[in-house]
Amino acid sequence: MRCNGVKLTKFIQTFGLEVVNQGSDFDTAQLTIMDVNRPGLQFHHFYDYFDPRRLQVIGKAEATYLKSMTPERRRKCFDSLFLYDIPALVICRGLDFCPECIDSAKEHEKTLLRSQETTVEFTSHTIEYLNRTLAPCVTQHGVLLDIYGEGVMITGDSGIGKSESAIELIMRGHRLVADDAVELRLISNQLIGTAPEIIRHYIELRGIGVIDVRQLFGLRAIKVESQLDLVVHFEPWDQTKIYDRLGIEDHFTEILGIQVPIITIPVRPGRNLASIVEVAAMNNRHRKVGYNAAEELARRVDQRADRGSME
Repeated sequence: MRCNGVKLTKFIQTFGLEVVNQGSDFDTAQLTIMDVNRPGLQFHHFYDYFDPRRLQVIGKAEATYLKSMTPERRRKCFDSLFLYDIPALVICRGLDFCPECIDSAKEHEKTLLRSQETTVEFTSHTIEYLNRTLAPCVTQHGVLLDIYGEGVMITGDSGIGKSESAIELIMRGHRLVADDAVELRLISNQLIGTAPEIIRHYIELRGIGVIDVRQLFGLRAIKVESQLDLVVHFEPWDQTKIYDRLGIEDHFTEILGIQVPIITIPVRPGRNLASIVEVAAMNNRHRKVGYNAAEELARRVDQRADRGSME
């Protein structure tokens, strides 16, 4: 699932922009592209590969270049630009729009905005904001925690013990990101998980009810977001099923096109699930740096067998 767009009015409020002129679509316009455009080439009337859905940004370089033009030529530049259905035109550094731009914007009913940030600052902040807001996202049922710096999502059927294990992990010093509903966004080819704002920092425990982790355990027990590094799936112990006892083979689950390591933990009375999840997180860190305990054991066994055959 992907966010359809960010309302221009929300974007203006978020960045504290000054509205110089309101366009006809001011209340309905949306930003739908994770990028901005500086229309230097367009002021030369080059519109090949021009994407009008991008937010248009003028910096000091463009403003200085426009000043070198005659008023008639400036007016033609903006008339050509405003023929396209752009969401808005932003000028940075608190600079003033030239009269020709304002007149053309009023005639074509286009939105003009002003930012006090430098062009580089505004552009980078805008792209980062749009990348997060417009990123493909999906909601997964589970619990996401930060364990030794690893983002671990515990999944499984309702009532299997995900939240109870999460509480024990929090009491051991690890941090809760999300319980019950985990929102995952694909940002820069990484899965970033967080909680819906309305249920952030809350955990539901059967028999107790809803608890506020931040109030009960303090700020050290929570984290707003975390990269997803590992999925730990709880399932009821099935005596007819053969479980992986060595861990030589890697297993993955696909989320938003990203392959995420997954391990399955069979659940039965007496197993300390929190400890198992802790070890799984540490083991995943070792694997990422190239160490696999199962492969090391297999190598030792092979070496011993080779020596035995030579004697």
